[in-house]
Amino acid sequence: MVVGRRGRRPAGSGVPLTFEVIAETLRERIRSGGLRPGDALPTQAVLMREFGASSLTVQKAMVLLKQEGWAVSRPGKGAFVAHHDHADDAGDADDLDGPEATAPATGTAARVEALERALAEAAQQIADLRGRIEALESGSGEGGR
Repeated sequence: MVVGRRGRRPAGSGVPLTFEVIAETLRERIRSGGLRPGDALPTQAVLMREFGASSLTVQKAMVLLKQEGWAVSRPGKGAFVAHHDHADDAGDADDLDGPEATAPATGTAARVEALERALAEAAQQIADLRGRIEALESGSGEGGR
């Protein structure tokens, strides 16, 4: 598979970026049962070696998986496969008596939690930027006189 480099997608091409390839590979491992709910996901170092990717690229893939509800973080322990809603995966739609039967609520809750975290981080970044802008404006006002 051809993977785009440097975070830029050639215009008009369907070439996935490395972080997208990493995320899709992990999704497929989860769908196929190679990784099950509660299992630890490969570490950043393992994924960096496996895909020849930078730490930032692996982090972007993990953020994507967490935002989509495929993974959850446990501080100090790592990232784990979430109890994801697999109802949209044809192979799993009729398995309603296993532990994944409760997955829709947990998968949705994980998505909401990920979105809330992302929103809180964005709000903090905005507040930080406003503070920096105010500091620059008050500093430039004095220096310009």
